[in-house]
Amino acid sequence: MKPMKLIFVLAAVLGLAACQSKVEYGDATEVETVNENFGSTDLQAISAKMVDSMLTFPPVVAITQNNRPIIFVDKIKNKTSEHIDTESVTDSISNKLLRSGKFRFIDMTKVDAVRKQLDYQNNAGMVDPTTAIKFGRQIGAQYMLYGNLSSIVKQDGSTKDVYYKMTMRLMDLETGLIEWSDEKEIRKTRSKSFLGM
Repeated sequence: MKPMKLIFVLAAVLGLAACQSKVEYGDATEVETVNENFGSTDLQAISAKMVDSMLTFPPVVAITQNNRPIIFVDKIKNKTSEHIDTESVTDSISNKLLRSGKFRFIDMTKVDAVRKQLDYQNNAGMVDPTTAIKFGRQIGAQYMLYGNLSSIVKQDGSTKDVYYKMTMRLMDLETGLIEWSDEKEIRKTRSKSFLGM
């Protein structure tokens, strides 16, 4: 093999070896500090804080003492300047509340799918009428849980400060009264060294 060709082959082999990546499983609850953006640790902290706050608030304790109220959870609104999967935040809060055994839920994201299924059962002529679920039998939500995630970002030279605030409220749908409200704040700061490390 010619020396020049051998150099190219060695360079290609070394290049492939240098580009290999390694994937490992990690602890999903471990603190994640890859960057200052909203991440899994923030999602877990916000979900836990909001659920704990709501479940221990005296009026909510009274509401759920002898009853499992029906809640509709609206998707958390993202009012930050970055792309954040607020559906994951909403799902995490909903799951924690449902697992508490204190509430029952109506999933408004599936209303169209349920309507199509009921229409099929009642109008397609393919389902035994004695087993078809009738329209107008669903139970309405008594409360709506909703919230916003906002942020303030400031940067001065090599330092970037990101402040997140999650606000949530529980509304009684019959009266319009807010039965519970709370907020969780997170501050993250990134500082770059002179060398950018």
